[in-house]
Amino acid sequence: MHPSEALRGTRSKVLEGKRIVLGITGSIAAVECFELARELIRHGAQVHAVLSEDAAKLVTPWTMEFATGNPVIEVIDGKVQHVSLLGDVPDRADLLLIAPCTANTISKVACGIDDTAVTTMATTALGSGVPVMIAPAMHLSMYQNPMVRRNVEALAKIGVEFIGPRVQDKKAKVAGTEEIVASVARRIGKGDYRGKKVLIIAGSSEEPIDEMRVITNRGTGETGVLMAQAAFLRGAEVELWMGRCLVPIPAHLHVKRFSSVGELLTLVRKVEQDIAIVPAALGDYAPEKAKGKIPSGKGELVLRLGPLPKVLDALRPKVKVLVGFKAEHGVGEGELASRAKARAASVPLDIVVANDLKDVGAEGTKVLIIGPGGKALRFKGKKAELAEKVLDEILALIN
Repeated sequence: MHPSEALRGTRSKVLEGKRIVLGITGSIAAVECFELARELIRHGAQVHAVLSEDAAKLVTPWTMEFATGNPVIEVIDGKVQHVSLLGDVPDRADLLLIAPCTANTISKVACGIDDTAVTTMATTALGSGVPVMIAPAMHLSMYQNPMVRRNVEALAKIGVEFIGPRVQDKKAKVAGTEEIVASVARRIGKGDYRGKKVLIIAGSSEEPIDEMRVITNRGTGETGVLMAQAAFLRGAEVELWMGRCLVPIPAHLHVKRFSSVGELLTLVRKVEQDIAIVPAALGDYAPEKAKGKIPSGKGELVLRLGPLPKVLDALRPKVKVLVGFKAEHGVGEGELASRAKARAASVPLDIVVANDLKDVGAEGTKVLIIGPGGKALRFKGKKAELAEKVLDEILALIN
């Protein structure tokens, strides 16, 4: 077994069964393609690397063969690799991804020129209807050249999807590996959430005590980020509203930030999504905010807390499907289910995900997913797998 096989599907299964032709051109960003290929494999894909002559000066064929576990194509020969991989034939690849793609290659593809192995692959894919995605990488002045821009627009009009670039330091840098992989999965994955608008509310609220101090909780925002990422990969139009969080947020997600429950309720007034999923750890009580900063060193400080409005109650009339989360501590499964069902009935919620905080760890979580009619589904596994399971349950509810 090739060493790359040990990586397959270890991150997710979103690209399981998919074959991707990775075209690499002569940008210095080609040195990042080893990790890009490996990350595609970690999400389940089979990857076939194709190098232009200039790309082979930057990253060797042996390197990419080791990365992918497949022979690398540098020239089109009697095996007619462009036809067998991307022609109008059975078992062809699912995608041509050119990353990084130079201004030279963009313009050649737009003009139907195929004088390298990569451009021949592009000509074939465009002619046979295989999806093409391009991640540009070049100096910013080249990307802003009117003729290059015209060629980008021409390719976009015929369905070629561009990923990035990231404009930084007068350079149009290739998009990050995470963004490229997410865009690929969104384009050729199962896409069962295409056309659906999904709102994720995550993170912890912060209620001010004074201008310096706040009351908050131990929520990290991780579940919400994973939920938003999973919905994005499955084709949804996703918006993530994030409070205080302790995990990075992928750059390709559309994010709005909030601090307090009051700020969040202001956002709720403008909700336009059909589905709302709320793993946020929101405060139930808040103090009356003091002016300025309460002096320290004066002995006992007494805070009087008042109840806060429930965000789920405000969301209910705005969306068709509402998923809430119920966290308890030190209760048995029967009591956990009873409390979750009571919360679901009071809002009402379409689905509630309930867990005991003692069952949450770095390696995963254990929850009850309570659906319509109080039916309880037990889940134990990684949080990323939980995100997929919740999305599956929503689809079963609305389809």
